[in-house]
Amino acid sequence: MENILFWFRNDLRLHDNEAFLLASQKGRVVPVYVIDERQLEKNSLGFVRTGYFRTQFLLESLRDLKQSLQAKGSDLIVLTGKPEEIISRIADDLKVSHVFASKEVTQEETSVESALSQKLKPLNIDIDLIWGSTLYHARDLPFQIHYIPDVFTDFRKKIANTAKVRPCFETVGQLETIIDIEIPEIPSMEDLGFKVKPHDERAAHPFKGGETEGLKRLNYYLWDKNLIQNYKGTRNEMVGSDYSTKFSAWLSMGCLSPRQIYWEVNRYEQEVAANESTYWLIFELLWRDYFHFIALKFGIRLFKRSGIKHDLVKRWKKNKDFFNKWVNGMTGVPIVDACMRELKYTGYMSNRGRQIVSSFFTKDLGVEWWWGALYFESQLIDYDVCSNWGNWNYIAGIGTDPREDRYFNPVIQSKKYDTECQFIKLWLPELKEVSSDHLHHFMNVETGHQISASAGDYPKVPIIKSKRWMS
Repeated sequence: MENILFWFRNDLRLHDNEAFLLASQKGRVVPVYVIDERQLEKNSLGFVRTGYFRTQFLLESLRDLKQSLQAKGSDLIVLTGKPEEIISRIADDLKVSHVFASKEVTQEETSVESALSQKLKPLNIDIDLIWGSTLYHARDLPFQIHYIPDVFTDFRKKIANTAKVRPCFETVGQLETIIDIEIPEIPSMEDLGFKVKPHDERAAHPFKGGETEGLKRLNYYLWDKNLIQNYKGTRNEMVGSDYSTKFSAWLSMGCLSPRQIYWEVNRYEQEVAANESTYWLIFELLWRDYFHFIALKFGIRLFKRSGIKHDLVKRWKKNKDFFNKWVNGMTGVPIVDACMRELKYTGYMSNRGRQIVSSFFTKDLGVEWWWGALYFESQLIDYDVCSNWGNWNYIAGIGTDPREDRYFNPVIQSKKYDTECQFIKLWLPELKEVSSDHLHHFMNVETGHQISASAGDYPKVPIIKSKRWMS
């Protein structure tokens, strides 16, 4: 029987994994995951590229995947280093005939694919890269990648009218036992250079990595608690576990398939009810697809300072003081600071919160937008390269937003989405004695007096003043 090496990447699941299924049908599968040592290095701002919360979620996901593979007679080899070097070495040692993996989109990931392919060529080993990260398959789009609409609404309408979501692929059955290779233990957080932190009880959700937990959350949200019926109305709330799906963390590492979500929602619509909320959940999956395909279309422009629009006119400030106060939730704008504290201590922030803080960062502070994107990359438990950088381009006004100056006014956002300041006071306990009205109108002199009396080191006034906040 031929040895087939399967390289797990951002597809840490067995359900609806076409690439893994194809590999299993071709021979004895040797499943390998490589923790890329480059992702544990610090970026230009001094933050570890894959930070604490996402690394913890990754290790939990790998342990869950290992258990699932062991239950089927196989196992998972987890090593740390450069994937192109380790995968090619194992492939050579085991004399595999093929390497299978899921296809990625952006430059760093595709560069690793190319480097691996070059190392496998002289070994006469084929590499098969299978598309599987999106709801709609790239080959089923009603347009070539080069002609993907630059406006999401146009993309959505064309997709809805012509494309179909493929059915989920079957889950593999029993697998052959791995032979002739040592299988090490999955490293711990300490092994990777992190000090273990206690869980913050204020966290919106106790995220735990792995396919098992992802499928459990899907079942909980749709069937156990029937939370999907009100999703459109609750999705912008900011406190608690159930106001939104929280699927993003499992989607980001491929522990949960977008097609699995789609077909479960479809079943819910058939068996229970179809309404605005079921539509809206699929709508959010379409946004995720859109940013994946936009990343495919524009390539490295997504990461350049001038953005997708190649805007060389906009000027950005290299203000490290503003940046540090934003990161640490000390800008003096309570709704922004509460969101940033939540991100700092839990690795998560609501979608509404991300819009508020990125708008403040780019439109009010005017700081280098890509600094914000780099911090999110390091900190988010659900970091997705396409969604993160696509959204930052979008909010900064250098992406695909058709609106010229989209702006999230922190006063309006605060009053609308945290009316009683429950969220603000949860993450800024030093402000618990300040009235809600004053927290919404944070530029008032009287607010500064209230903060002075009870808030310790919290800023008495915001780090900037904006006339837009008075509107």
